[in-house]
Formats: sequence, C-alpha cells, structure tokens
Amino acid sequence: MSDYLSVTKLTKYLKLKFDRDPYLERVYLTGQVSNFRKRPTHQYFSLKDEGAVIQATMWAGTYKKLGFDLEEGMKVNVIGRVQIYEPSGSYSIIIEKAEPDGVGALALQFEQLKKNLAEQGYFDDRHKQSLPQFVQKVGVVTSPSGAVIRDIITTISRRFPGVEILLFPTKVQGEGSAQEIVANIAKANTRDDLDLLIVGRGGGSIEDLWSFNEEIVVQAIFESALPIISSVGHETDVTLADFVADKRAATPTAAAELATPVTKSDIISWINERENRAFQANLRLLKHKAEQLTKLSQSVIFRQPQRLYDAYLQKIDRLNTSLITEMKDRIVQNKAEQIHLQHRLESTNLTATIDRHKDHLKIIRHLLSSDIKKQLDSKLARFEKAQDALLSLDTKRIIARGYALVNKDDKVLASVKEIKKGDHLAIRMRDGQLEVEVNHVNQKNI
Repeated sequence: MSDYLSVTKLTKYLKLKFDRDPYLERVYLTGQVSNFRKRPTHQYFSLKDEGAVIQATMWAGTYKKLGFDLEEGMKVNVIGRVQIYEPSGSYSIIIEKAEPDGVGALALQFEQLKKNLAEQGYFDDRHKQSLPQFVQKVGVVTSPSGAVIRDIITTISRRFPGVEILLFPTKVQGEGSAQEIVANIAKANTRDDLDLLIVGRGGGSIEDLWSFNEEIVVQAIFESALPIISSVGHETDVTLADFVADKRAATPTAAAELATPVTKSDIISWINERENRAFQANLRLLKHKAEQLTKLSQSVIFRQPQRLYDAYLQKIDRLNTSLITEMKDRIVQNKAEQIHLQHRLESTNLTATIDRHKDHLKIIRHLLSSDIKKQLDSKLARFEKAQDALLSLDTKRIIARGYALVNKDDKVLASVKEIKKGDHLAIRMRDGQLEVEVNHVNQKNI
C-alpha cells in the first residue's frame, strides 16, 4: 500500500510541476471566448478552438484596465499563467493581459462605446444646437502651443476682424487630459459673454486622440449650453466628440469658418441690400398712402361733410320723440295709481285699527311685566341659596363655632399623617393663634 498515492498528494505534485514549469509561467494563447457572462467583479469563462477548451479567469483589476468589454464568441489574444485548482483537479489560465485578435483594443473600445452612446441618444440630431449667425466672442478649448489656435486666430481675423477669441489653455493628450477638457468646457459655460465654443486639437494616432473618445468628454459636450464645434485631428480622423458636437469641422480652419459663417464684406453687402429693400418698401408704402389720400379727399364725404351726421340727427329726433311719449305715459300711469291708493286709504278705518293695536300692546306689556317679576324672584332665590352655601364654607365662621385650623408652612393640614415630630405648627382659633412645636404624633383611626 505504500506505493499508492492519495489524490491530494498527486494533485499537489502536479500543481508543483505546473508552478515550476517556466513554459507555463507566461503563456501566449489565442482562443475564442465561450460561456461568458459579465460578472460584477472577477470574470470566469472559457477559451476554445476547434480541438480543445481551457477554463479562464480574469481578476477584477485586470478586467477594469482592459479598455473594452469581452463578448461571447470574440477571438482574443491573451497572456497569462497556467495553474491547477486543487479542490477540483482542473487546470485553467489566469489572464493578465488581453486584446482582440486582428483589431486593436482601442478600436474595439471605440466601436463599443460609440454603439452604447448612440443607443442612449447622445448623437441624435434633435439634441444639436444651431450655431449663431453673428458672433462677438468665441471660446477655444485647445493647447496654447499647437497649430490649432494659430489657424483659428488667422482665419477669424481675416474673415471677421471684430470677433474676440478667448483661449482656454488645455492639455489635449495623455494622462489627465480628458479631465482638463471637461473642466474647461464647464468653465466656458459659466461665462455669459461667449457665443459658441470650439473644442479640438491637431492630428495624431488613435492613442493621441483618445481623450476625445472618453465618455466624460462626450458627456460634457452633450450637456454644454454653448453650441460646440468639434475639430479633432485631420479630415480622416473621427472621434466620439465629433459625433456628439453640434457641428463637426474637418480642420481648425473649417471650424473658424463655421464659427463665422459670413465675412465682414458679406455683412456690409447684406446691410446695403436690406437698406435698399427697406427704402423701396417705404417708397411703395408712401405712394400707396398718397393714392389713398387723393382718393379720400375726392370722396363725397369730404365734399359734403354734413352727410356724416345727417343720420345721427334723425336718430336723435326719433329718440327725443320716443322719450317725451314715454314720460307722458308714465305720468298718466302714476296719477291713476295715486288716485287708487287714496281711495283705499279713505275706505280704511284707521282709528279702529290703532285702538285694536293699543289694546294688544297693553296686554303684551302686562304679560312681559309679570314674566320679568317671576324671573327676578327665581334668580334672587337662587342667589340667596348660593350665598348661604358659600358662607357655610367661610373659615371664619367655622372657627367662630369652636373649631381650629392647623397650618404648616402656610398650608392648612387635613391629616396627622402630614405632621412629624419637631414640626412647627400654627393653630388658628376664634380669638387668636398658637405657635407650637410637635413633641409626639399619635395616629389613630377615628
């Protein structure tokens, strides 16, 4: 039996072999992602080809730095180390680095992020702002030492010398550049003297331009209240900032031309044209008004103005006649009503009616006097009864009948339970008051 190994010992031996094998410490492997389901932390999946499958693990820190999302069926090139997992006796590869096979990681990350942002509506035309036709002040977010700002200044100065240019010096490449771009876009939006903003940089590789593909930069451009023109890289270069900006310019010169869509000479020509059109319009209006005036001055109303009020005079006569007739009718009607009321008054015996009301008033006064007397007698009786009850509770009367009041600290005592030996008491009697000290307290039920 000593020749037999335990499963644990065999597995430990194999693990030791794997760990010490220099060829397994750093393995370069190509395979297709299988059984992938994105997890909150570490990623567990398989890599396979036509003939075999190997389990793969990627720790959370590695996956976070990957730059793109793994997808089911994606072919990748990975670097890692092979190890044995003792409890199950299975072997797997711990991936330390990965990139898509046949396409760069940044290119894949660009496409994935572009798709995600497009689905959220960041690139929809309905969110894009129109550029102002005339600008007075333009902000530029770019490097102060690059050719971008020089091209913009040259173009705007040539096309529209009166426009001011405000530079926001910005790092446009490398670590921290995306955060600086976002900060300067936010800073520009705090000003109320800017008409629009140009955001851009010169050409370069996808790595050089990557700051303008960062999601925070896209978000800042999307949320900007100022219209933004994006001018990143050369004409063939495309970034996510170009998709989300209100306008995309292929070059800094094109961005400056978009910012000033007309030149100074164009504006002067436009003003002259508007001035001529306004002059012609006023000339036509004056001619029309003159024709109207001539027509009106030759009308019958101006030649015989009394016709204007003939109809009103006739209406006044009709109303006057109608008013007089109505007043006469009212007077006759009121006189007839007066005679009728006078006849009714004469036929009524007022003396008998007054005498009848006097008798009724006398009866009511007698009843009222009698009722008041009864009420008064009743209230007096209740008052005397209440007065007697109050007097029976008067302490002076109680003391006068031979009783005494015992006080302790200006409080009337009702029980010996409130007294203890040594207390000083005041005993109030009919003809005076005693000050005593208690030597003994004897409690008994009475």
